[in-house]
Amino acid sequence: MAIEHPPRKRARLRHSMFFALSLLACMTNAQAAGPSEVASADRATWPHALNSPAAFDRASRAEILAFGHELALSEAVDDAALAQRLKLKQIDRASVDKIRARFWQRLSANYRLASRACAPRETFCQPAADTAALRALALAFNAAPDNAYAAWRGDAARFHRIYLDEQLRLAALFPRTSSEIDTYSADEVDGSELPDRQFLLTFDDGPSAAGGNTDKLLRVLREHRLDATFFVLGQSLQQQVAANPKLSTAQRYAGMCVASHGWEHQSHSRWPQWQDSVLRSAALIKAQAGPLYAPLFRPPYGQRLADSGGFFREHGQRVVLWGIDSQDWNAKMTPTDMQGRLLSLMLLWRHGTILFHDIHDKARIALPWVLQHTRGAGVHWVDCKDYPARG
Repeated sequence: MAIEHPPRKRARLRHSMFFALSLLACMTNAQAAGPSEVASADRATWPHALNSPAAFDRASRAEILAFGHELALSEAVDDAALAQRLKLKQIDRASVDKIRARFWQRLSANYRLASRACAPRETFCQPAADTAALRALALAFNAAPDNAYAAWRGDAARFHRIYLDEQLRLAALFPRTSSEIDTYSADEVDGSELPDRQFLLTFDDGPSAAGGNTDKLLRVLREHRLDATFFVLGQSLQQQVAANPKLSTAQRYAGMCVASHGWEHQSHSRWPQWQDSVLRSAALIKAQAGPLYAPLFRPPYGQRLADSGGFFREHGQRVVLWGIDSQDWNAKMTPTDMQGRLLSLMLLWRHGTILFHDIHDKARIALPWVLQHTRGAGVHWVDCKDYPARG
């Protein structure tokens, strides 16, 4: 016999079921983009220090050719084989082709930048005047130029093959599953528009409890005279304010920029309350952080609605994505793994927004190593207060 529920109870049950299904959809959507393997590089295989702009450029050219080689090889893989390789049931071919084309454009521009000051017979410096020429050069780059680079070439082949699959997986799912792999409009920024050798530090998911990872990381940043944008969760900030009423958010983040990561860490592409999440978190952060508040929103998992641009413009918010994922949130990655990954991707892309998470301890360990190994290389760390550029 069916159980009859009064109307109010039936309404509550429908709401509970709807919320559960929505949450499940968000979780499925959020987890869909996760790769089964993540790339880490062994920078000890590179035979030179990166202690000058010329040294940075040489290593940059090498990484561009190594990644370009894997990218060119992937273009010969048909859709069925690519779906199997990426462990997906289907792929969005148009999205994959669009991202590949964008990669080639960026690689070509970066290779020209890295080749401007080549000395005669400089390593990894064959001319490539355009994208087609670079593609041909990269496709032929299947061995180290001499024994000094043999260990690096073997490690780079593995690293870039896995890293490319990370990116192609995101592209194959887009736009069905949105992510940082592409922007929906010029209103959204991901760091690819930054000048050469300029990088922005960003940290998501905080704040942690007082005295925890967030505060430890803040000390490291200040020791190195760096700043960063912290994309905080409204719910976490509210909890920390309640637990530590005498701890000023503005004082805690002094010298930094504080922006929104939403109220809760849920996908904002399918969560019915996503607009409330954006507005509530922004209002709380502005009230607590004062002049440190930046009217920016970073969607959890990079997931947002394709037609949400009007909402963000109306409320004076701007979506900020990223181009270099440290993978510090991934249990498979150690701080050492992160170090090699970060440096290789900085050499490959030459500029961009770096994603970290201050609730984890890995960035505090890995970042000083990256700073040490790029000292003298001409790398510039962008002031968070200057990004995105106003006007």
